Amino acid sequence: MAICALATLGASAQNGTMSPYSRYGYGLLNDNATAAQRFMGGVGYGMNSGRQINVMNPASYAAIDSLTFLFDMGFDLDFLSSEENGVKESNNSGSLNYITMAFPLAKRLGASVGLLPYSSTGYTFGQSVDNGGVSRTGNGDINEIYIGVGYSPIKNLYVGFNAAYLFGTINNDVYASTINGSTSLFQRYMRVRDYKLDFGVQYAVDIDRNNRVTLGATFSPGKSFHGETYGVYYDMSTNDIDTTGYTKLGGKYTMPASYGLGINYMWRERLMLEADFTYQPWKDVKYASMEGFESTEFDNRWKVAFGLGWTPLPRGSYFRRVQYRLGAYYTHDYLNILGNNVREYGATLGFGFPVPTFKSIVSLGFEYKHRQATPNPLIKENYFTVSIGINFNEMWFRKAKIY
Repeated sequence: MAICALATLGASAQNGTMSPYSRYGYGLLNDNATAAQRFMGGVGYGMNSGRQINVMNPASYAAIDSLTFLFDMGFDLDFLSSEENGVKESNNSGSLNYITMAFPLAKRLGASVGLLPYSSTGYTFGQSVDNGGVSRTGNGDINEIYIGVGYSPIKNLYVGFNAAYLFGTINNDVYASTINGSTSLFQRYMRVRDYKLDFGVQYAVDIDRNNRVTLGATFSPGKSFHGETYGVYYDMSTNDIDTTGYTKLGGKYTMPASYGLGINYMWRERLMLEADFTYQPWKDVKYASMEGFESTEFDNRWKVAFGLGWTPLPRGSYFRRVQYRLGAYYTHDYLNILGNNVREYGATLGFGFPVPTFKSIVSLGFEYKHRQATPNPLIKENYFTVSIGINFNEMWFRKAKIY
């Protein structure tokens, strides 16, 4: 029932991407951070809390309280300012980002299920050519519905895994028009129907009763994508339609392994610091070319992220229970465009507001992100994102007292 509902929401969610860089490869990738984690720079490999869902490392599910049910969802509103060859442009968009839930299965055993974005595509731009013009548009997402389990076999050791179903369609269109009035359209469709596995481990070291350090690591094996891709050619002058290049994705389109490492420091449930590193060897993956579209090259992707969380007094007055979060990150992306690697960096700020009389948290955060290629900058993009996360924390499994 829950998975069916998540699939329906995923099919109806709007695409919030609006970057020409998303035209290449599988689009812009997502790292599965919830709102609270994004406000800390997108960290999470070492994060271990019974009050917050951490999909980045499924080992963390084992830390959920035996009486607690968690439900977390996030929304984004993006404001984009871009510049190319001195020409500036502005856009904005909004979208549902993710839906997750977590619950206990038994002592030291927890589970999670949810809907996450794997990648997103969304752009519109045009250019003049000899004797005519070309415009390009694209849209679509690859989403994942996952179910995961985390277990703590011994004190301070946590292991877990996610099994996900990947689904979605990416559509890229090229309109070509000539000065004599003829117009043609070439569309490329990529449909993904596949699975994905993620594994995680965490180990916590209690320095003393107030200080804890947790080491976390994740691994996702590389594999072939499954699904299909094909092109459709329309000659709008003659109404001719032709389907070309139909092929199965298996063996011709692949995804790399993914590695994550993180170290988390916690002081008295008031101060949290974390540093993460992500590495994905995209340079050697397969991505077959198609007539009418440029060949695509990839670079190895890596990311460093840092985050800080501070709660003045978790059991104090309302404003002393507000959570404050800061973060920063730098990403060497997987996209390589005409020999130029795409890179981005950003800074985040967020607040977690407790819901009175409940353990639930409403998070509000802000993110600044800059994206451009190097050495030729191509298009310079500056994002300002406002995000809202709603984390319901309810005691659903407490036994009722009989008087």
